[in-house]
Amino acid sequence: MKEVHYFYAPDALTSRQLPVEEANHALRVLRLKEGDALNVIDGQGHLIDATITEATRRGCFFENNKIETLPPMWAHRIHLAVAPTKNIDRMEWLVEKATEIGVDRISFLDCRYSERRVIKTERLSKIAVAAMKQSHKFYLPQIDDMQPFDTFVKASRSGLRFIAHCYEDADLLLPDGTKPMLLEALRNKIADSDAATFTVLVGPEGDFSADEVLEALSSGFTPVSLGHSRLRTETAALVAVHLMQLAQAD
Repeated sequence: MKEVHYFYAPDALTSRQLPVEEANHALRVLRLKEGDALNVIDGQGHLIDATITEATRRGCFFENNKIETLPPMWAHRIHLAVAPTKNIDRMEWLVEKATEIGVDRISFLDCRYSERRVIKTERLSKIAVAAMKQSHKFYLPQIDDMQPFDTFVKASRSGLRFIAHCYEDADLLLPDGTKPMLLEALRNKIADSDAATFTVLVGPEGDFSADEVLEALSSGFTPVSLGHSRLRTETAALVAVHLMQLAQAD
């Protein structure tokens, strides 16, 4: 089967030129030329059937033949909020794989036990673009700058909200003394809710502090478990994204 290549142009509805990196890939790697077809996406749900009108050192220009507006592949918006690891390679891996599975937004949290206090989102956004194209998705996830944990949990936020943590202290569980699995919690709440967004918090290596968990619970987050195994931060975050997708598939 012939491989389908997608080219990302965020301003494709108003501009007729591929960004430099995309143009280099089209012209120098794939050897496309004037008159060849292009599949252009803008990361906002538009798929554009285009034709190259100019392929020169000035760039790759195209004309739009047909524009399709494609619906999202899943019903609810998936929002992951995670404390980044000291090793940035792990966060790059997470962004790539979460985008492939399907995520709408990734936020980074500065927590009490965080090993990394600063994160640059420019490279992470490029990784998300590549993963979006590779996995044939048409919506680019939003990648947020790092923000303090308390700022995030106190912000006005609609939808179903969960915090995944490893504590078993009674005051950090539900009133009935339980901490359900995320998939179970989602299934139970989806039936009784028309929430448009799922948000899950995943802490740093060493977990959230107990005070942070209490703050999240007081702000309307539900405590959940991701399973009996102790997971690395990036693994736990990817499991959370996958479970949010599974809940919608059910």
